[in-house]
Amino acid sequence: MNETAPKGLRLHIGIFGRRNAGKSTLLNAITRQSVSIVSDVAGTTTDPVEKPMELLPIGPVLFIDTAGIDDAGALGELRAARTRQVFDRTDIALLVLDLSRAPAGEKVWDAFEESLYTEFAARRVPVLAVLNKSDLSSPPESLIQLLAERKISYTVMASPAGADPQGRSAEGTGALRDKIVELLPDEYIKPRPIVSDLLRKGETAVLVVPIDKEAPKGRLIMPQVQTLRDILDAGCTALVTQPEQLAGVLKQFTVPPALVITDSQVFRQVDAIVPQEIPLTSFSVLFARRKGDLSVMIEGAKKLASLPADARILIAEACSHRPIAEDIGTEKIPRLLRQKLGDGIEIGHVQGHRFPETDTELARWDLVIHCGACVWNRREMLRRIARCTAAGVPVTNYGLALAWLNGILGRVSAPLVKELE
Repeated sequence: MNETAPKGLRLHIGIFGRRNAGKSTLLNAITRQSVSIVSDVAGTTTDPVEKPMELLPIGPVLFIDTAGIDDAGALGELRAARTRQVFDRTDIALLVLDLSRAPAGEKVWDAFEESLYTEFAARRVPVLAVLNKSDLSSPPESLIQLLAERKISYTVMASPAGADPQGRSAEGTGALRDKIVELLPDEYIKPRPIVSDLLRKGETAVLVVPIDKEAPKGRLIMPQVQTLRDILDAGCTALVTQPEQLAGVLKQFTVPPALVITDSQVFRQVDAIVPQEIPLTSFSVLFARRKGDLSVMIEGAKKLASLPADARILIAEACSHRPIAEDIGTEKIPRLLRQKLGDGIEIGHVQGHRFPETDTELARWDLVIHCGACVWNRREMLRRIARCTAAGVPVTNYGLALAWLNGILGRVSAPLVKELE
């Protein structure tokens, strides 16, 4: 199994349902491993469990086993909150229905399942109903009729065969895989390009890559690697250099490069070197388009010009890495913001999947500045943008904010704005 593909390039498949419906058993059956702890005790899964794998013929996927959100009490509410965070990054939802409830006179699809379905429908997330434990009871006709009326695809699964208590084998996993293929979102089948659509075959792009403490030793950071690969896949040429060598590199061209792509942190230095007739942008700006909504995020950057002296700005980082000296999100951007807007502004930080949970909590901020979200799938970033829009909070990203702070927002967004016209 290929477990090296970044999370942001994987199809995210969330597994949801009641406690003890068989969600963890299902994950173990699909992966043929004891990924999640299985027990007859309801509520065994407390936090989302992630399992990256290669699911043929789809490719790299990320299964997310969630806690049942029908749990009660304070601890149950914490488990449910963690599960709700998974909603926003789910590309396909597996809704596990426990058929063993039917013989006891309980509804297999009740208000609880209805609430989950409503959440997914609002997010336009495809739902696959997994009718689990079919060896204990057949699916009620009323359930099949409901699924048909809602046009919800479904598959039937038996309990794990044999004596394997961790559920590493089950009837129906092949049919489950086929159903997942049928529900693949369009943006997964046709991923948005990073930069290849801005170049013609044979053209050259110059990538300006400063090597600093943030770059993993021996490697480039993920947006740089993904951009480089996209250029090569398009049949174009990429020339990689550092800011200090850029002027000399540009002098070697008899025909100017089609595009210069830089790290946003050296905008000022690179803008001074690259002639105005050569298009300039950054990795982060490219990812604003690939992962988010470029027009919304450009407008969000422009809002920096009208923020009050006591503005509240939330900086959101998708990675949950430990910040180091001169970290872009916790040090560089805050310092530039204070230099431009004054020391009266309030700056907050969130990392990973943590984000204000309610519109009221979100609305207290005047602007959200988000990272490029290179480790996320596009759905999660779009959901976060949608939440900001609903709460009336402008949102932009690191590259666009840094472009505005350096007075070159128009220049670095120009190579991409044609698709907005």
